[in-house]
Amino acid sequence: MQLRRYSPLIGRLLLSFVFLLSGLAKIVDWSTTEQTMASKGMPAIPFFLLVAILVEIAGGLSLLFAWRPRFGAWLLFLYLIPTTLIFHNFWDLTGPERLNQMFHFLKNLSIMGGLIIIGSIPEADIKVRTSHEFGVFDEHKKVA
Repeated sequence: MQLRRYSPLIGRLLLSFVFLLSGLAKIVDWSTTEQTMASKGMPAIPFFLLVAILVEIAGGLSLLFAWRPRFGAWLLFLYLIPTTLIFHNFWDLTGPERLNQMFHFLKNLSIMGGLIIIGSIPEADIKVRTSHEFGVFDEHKKVA
């Protein structure tokens, strides 16, 4: 029963950390991130870098604190579509870097799967639940 109660929290924590740490890393190492974006031919780099930071941190906090977590999950899911295609385009690479980027691509697809799950279930099921919400104290109810 305890695992069922806390598994949404654990899942949200694990998903949120990757986005929160990535957003903070972009702030701390702004110039390296700009260079990476430039190497991919991105336009309006300062604008898109700021958007990436805001999406990652806002979406990550949304998941972490379960504040509108479905919205945060769908926001991050949509953000990962272009991010994954632009930055992990393994099909254009050769050698060890092709394999490395393929694994990053697949990792992002897996994260997107988790975000779809969070985005698709009722918010009440995403938050830590009390024993009462599981019906533990509902012995007086008759089973049909």
